[in-house]
Amino acid sequence: MTDFLPLKRIDYIEFFCGNAKQSAVYYQYAFGFKLTAYSGLETKNQDRASYLLEQGKIRFLLTSSYKDDSPLSEHVMKHGDGVFDVAFEVDDAAKSFEETVKRGAVPYLEPVKIQDENGYIIKSSIRTFGDTIHSFIERKNYSGNFMPGFIDAKNRALKGIKDTGLKSVDHMVGNVELGKMMHWVDFYANTMGFNQLLSFDDKDISTEYTALMSKVMQNSTGKIKMPINEPAPGKKKSQIEEYLDFYKSPGIQHIAMTTPDILSTVNQLKERGVEFLSVPRSYYAELENRIGKIDEDLLSLEKIGILVDRDEDGYLLQIFSKPVEDRPTLFFEIIQRKGARSFGKGNFKALFESIEREQELRGTL
Repeated sequence: MTDFLPLKRIDYIEFFCGNAKQSAVYYQYAFGFKLTAYSGLETKNQDRASYLLEQGKIRFLLTSSYKDDSPLSEHVMKHGDGVFDVAFEVDDAAKSFEETVKRGAVPYLEPVKIQDENGYIIKSSIRTFGDTIHSFIERKNYSGNFMPGFIDAKNRALKGIKDTGLKSVDHMVGNVELGKMMHWVDFYANTMGFNQLLSFDDKDISTEYTALMSKVMQNSTGKIKMPINEPAPGKKKSQIEEYLDFYKSPGIQHIAMTTPDILSTVNQLKERGVEFLSVPRSYYAELENRIGKIDEDLLSLEKIGILVDRDEDGYLLQIFSKPVEDRPTLFFEIIQRKGARSFGKGNFKALFESIEREQELRGTL
């Protein structure tokens, strides 16, 4: 079949924030991102301030509003800080909009030309789950800094901050309500041309108290992966239900970022104040029997809480941060793949028990 929506890459992930300036300092210091572009009052933008942060191929755009009655401010009031836009670079933003809308996507932004002295971009957007959108960005006629309306901001960047080895976005996970997972799986399949890579039910992802179901969708090249989670009935409130309660709608629960050296990356992140979930020592007692020989020293992995899982293609190492905001919503996964194409199914039980311990501390289990 012809790919009617050829996505080149994740162009950027935009977060709506209560105070983007302070958030930009946090992501620079704690995660090692570099501030590269800025839009705001100094660039004649009277509506909002935006800070572009980059590391490897990852681009985070942090945005806050100058106006208390704007949709942006309403988004932050409802959700807290969170992901608003997962944007994709495409060759033809108008065609991408047309192809998805005629297949059922709800328009958010019709194709618009944005230009300055360096050329122009074409941008269009569609709605997805909750208040999240996908934008299509056409860049082939633009040679400037990020996009029109932005200026180089390297002189505003924190000095002396080294990157932490993060290279790319591995996947992004969307949380939706009970009974809505298949609706959004069908949306990504029929409207955006994604295919299903993996599926997990409540037998795969469950503990004594909570459970969830998940299906992993990917685009035609396999470069862009979007697991969709929904809660499953359990004795107590699952992490998905907790997210929905605090975010007030479906949304992006976590972003997984790759590194070629997870031990180095996580040690640096911990030194800079990023907090991670921990698993009991008993997890490591049977680890070698379960996953076989690996290159890494098991004691080093245990010391900082790295999880390991194997599939037919190799193995992976992963760890999950605690929520990075006061609301227990958005968090990050750090992942190193050594051949494995899966998502750590063998770690689900240990991970979810760890999340439940945090929920219990918050009084939300």
